[in-house]
Parts: sequence; structure tokens; C-alpha cells
Amino acid sequence: MELCSSAPPTSFHLKSHIVSPPISSFSLPISFKPIERFTSLRFPRTCHQLANSPRNLSICTRASAQPGVTDVVKDPLPADLLVEETQEPNCRIRLSVEVPTVVCDDCYKMVLKEFMKLAEIPDEVPEDVVISYIGKDGVRKATVEAILKRTLPHAMSSVEGRALEDSIRIITTFSEMEQTYASLNILRYYVVVDVAPEVKWVPEDGYKNLKIVVELDSEIYAKTAAEQELKRRYKTLSTMRVVTNRGLKVGDVAVLDISATTVGQDGSEVIDVPAAGGKGFNFDTEDGDRVIPGFLDSIIELKRGETKSFPLVFPDSWTQEDLRGLPCQFTVECKELFYRELPEMNDAIADKLLPGCTTIDQVKESLLERCIELEQTAKNQATDNAILDQLQTMIEVEIPQSLFEEQGRQLYVDKLLQIQSNMKLNEEQIAALSSPKAVREFLENQRDNIENIIRQSLAVGDIFKRENLQFSADELVKEVENSVAEFKEHEQEYDEERIQAQVPGIRLELIAAFFLERLIAAWLFD
Repeated sequence: MELCSSAPPTSFHLKSHIVSPPISSFSLPISFKPIERFTSLRFPRTCHQLANSPRNLSICTRASAQPGVTDVVKDPLPADLLVEETQEPNCRIRLSVEVPTVVCDDCYKMVLKEFMKLAEIPDEVPEDVVISYIGKDGVRKATVEAILKRTLPHAMSSVEGRALEDSIRIITTFSEMEQTYASLNILRYYVVVDVAPEVKWVPEDGYKNLKIVVELDSEIYAKTAAEQELKRRYKTLSTMRVVTNRGLKVGDVAVLDISATTVGQDGSEVIDVPAAGGKGFNFDTEDGDRVIPGFLDSIIELKRGETKSFPLVFPDSWTQEDLRGLPCQFTVECKELFYRELPEMNDAIADKLLPGCTTIDQVKESLLERCIELEQTAKNQATDNAILDQLQTMIEVEIPQSLFEEQGRQLYVDKLLQIQSNMKLNEEQIAALSSPKAVREFLENQRDNIENIIRQSLAVGDIFKRENLQFSADELVKEVENSVAEFKEHEQEYDEERIQAQVPGIRLELIAAFFLERLIAAWLFD
């Protein structure tokens, strides 16, 4: 900036150019722009295979005090705001906010003073000269942002302590607010926010007489699991040899290029199905039960370098929802074919199968002990899930959209990680499965399941408050440390502040486990 030294002391001439307003100085803790949901999916952490695991109960603690807006120290205003609150469905509140002229003028003076300070403009310079130097549009935009930043905490006072994290949205566009301010010297804007839902038990205190039936999957039986684990470890000791004089048979390992197509609804268009294919797929024929039924039988005797095409239909119980019942034409090329050369199963390989063991019997015994522990964990999980399933049927509650979307996205990421661990998806497949359209379809198809999980979470949280359950601070700190370690182990990005903000969610897990243990104990000794 230059001041013209030749001018008289009472006259000021500023160099004519536009200065962009320092928007960052007036930035708000939320966005004004329309939000495009599900633009991308990130893989924040590894997730448990059981969708109803206690960790998924963390969402209901988002009803705690809102960080950011409601925690901001309120700057005193020279006049009160006019705020009208309207209750909308699904625990959403709409706030109509009108900022009077006296508050707008006060914010305008603060903005002008800040600009003069940043540009080192003397206080004696007339206001119109300063505005001409900075730019009228820049001052107006910065003033609107300053008004919002200053008044929003006051406008949110009525929902303080009830607002759900990340659910606050200003739905008035910035251009509309700017136009109102320019023409009327006031500011009007609308805010929507999800608030903590209220839980109603039917019947009242019905959870105190809870009865459940636990169904256990046969796959958790320790003996079967131990045998499978021994087989898996034994296979890792094999030497892979190239098959040269025959086709594929059960026991071989093949490297396959797989493509799949389906026919459009009108029957005229052939559509690629990237989620059902992939290049360089390592296929262990002993894991044939993990692929679409009929796939293994269709490629038996396929030789290296050969290609085969065949039709199959994905079963209705297939893990990936968008593939269920889909008829596909598969084309498979065998790029490489190997067979395993296994060492003799005797005590000489015991230490390789399980370090520290000297005999095969000792290996089997140690693996069985480990699997017994896993079996007990699975039984406990099945019991927890049965209790949670029963609890969610005993409450009436509205589910905020923000909770639904958050839980749905978490479940979808869980599923993608599961698929990735089983099939090693390539970048193209991951991109297709994580597209906004795929996420929206998942949320709609899984609406009932997602809402059930949320109801479980809300039910347990309400029981915690009613029963005044306590927990150990040491356990809480340990859970936080475990969460950080889990991020690091799987090389996932994490935000330490965000983890701290999620501490109440981890607390709820501990509370839920504590409460469920009390219920189980009561049933056992009743």
C-alpha cells in the first residue's frame, strides 16, 4: 500500500486496486456450500466382521455436547437475535435466524477495523476511502462471514448439548445472505441440526425382564477350527511347482484373469461387471467354497494358457448385495498353474508349524487350546448380539438422518474391507464399489439392518443412564490406546484429536459390555 505524501494532511489517496478479503480470518467451523454426500469413501480402520459388534454402539454418544459451534465462546452481542425453532421429522430442528441491524453494523465495524490493521491503514483515513481501497464486495463478503461466525453460537443455544456431531448445516446460500444484507442491512439464515433422539421403552423398563435365545454357528466349534488352522499352516510349508502336463485339479493354485458380463434389462446390451472379475487373481482350489458356486467345477482341467467361458448365477445369499441373483457370463484365462509339494507330516516340522512345539501332537493340542478361547469369544459375541437384537425391538425412537448415514457408511466400509481381504480387489474394482451410487444403493438396501443397529446403540445408551452404570477410567484409557494401535497396525490414517472426541463412544462399548455381563450373571444365578 502506498500513501501519497504530496497530498495535504487532511486528504488521503490510496493506491487504486482490489484487495481480496482475508476470508480465513472469518472462516466458520462449518461449510456454507451445498454438501454432496458420499463423494468418496475412506478406509479409516480395520473393522470387525460382525456388524452387530459392540464397537458399532459408539454412534449414540454423538448426542454429547457439539464440538466446534456449541463449544465456541460466545462473543457478547449488542442486541438479541430473533430465533424461531421448528421441529421436523427424524429428530431434526430447523432454526430461522434473523440478525438485527445493530449487530450487523457492529460486525461491519469490526471487519473494517481488522482490514485496516492488516493493511496498516491509519485510523484517520475516512471510511469511504478505506472501502474504495479494499473493495466494496470484499468488505461485504467478509462482513457476512463475520456476522455468521459471531452469531451462530448464539443461534444454536437452544440445541446446545442436544446437537449431534457434524449434523449442523446452514441451508441458506451465501449469495442469498449477501443479498439480504446488502439490501436490508440485516442478515437472515436457516440452520438445520439433528438432535439426540428420545428413547421410549415398550413396556416401560421392559429390558429388566429380558429373555433371549442364543443360536451358535457350527463354524465356531473349536475342534473344527483347530483342524482347519493346522491344515492352513501345513500348506504354508509347501513348495510351489509348475504344472506342465495336465489341467487344473483340486489342490492346485492358479493365477487367473477373470472377466464377467451380464445382459441389460432389455436383453440387447452387454454390460461389464467389474466387481465380479479381476486380473492376476490367485485362486486356491481348496478354497472353492469362497467363490461363486459352480466356478471351480467350470474350470477343472483348464490348462495354462487356455481360456474358458461359462454362465453362472450369483446366489441370493451372496455377500455383495448388488451381485445377488445376477446372471453373468464368465471368461477365465489360466495364466499360471501350480501344485503343492508338501513335506511329510511328522515331528520334524512341528516347530515350523507352531514355534516352540516339538511334536505334531503338541501342535494340535496348542491350536485346540487357542481355538477353544476363540470359541468362547464367539459364544460371548453371539450372546451379546442376541441381547442387542432383543433390546432394539423394545424401544420406540426416531432415527436422525445423520446417524443413519454415518452408521451406513461405517458398515459399507466394513464390507469393502472384508471383500478386499478375501479377494484382493484392484483399484478399478475398489473405485466401482466405493462410488456414490454404490453407497446410496447399499444404504437403501440395508436400511432395516442399519436402523436396527442404531436402535441397539440407543437402547444400550439409555439403559446406561437409567441404571447409572459406572466404568473404569483405566479401561477407557486402554481402549483409546488400543484404537490408536489398531490404526497403526493396519497403516491407516488417523486424527488424534478425532480419536479423543470418540472416547465417549468407546466408553459406551465398555458400559454395554458391563451391562450385558450383569444380565448374563443374573440369568445364570436366577
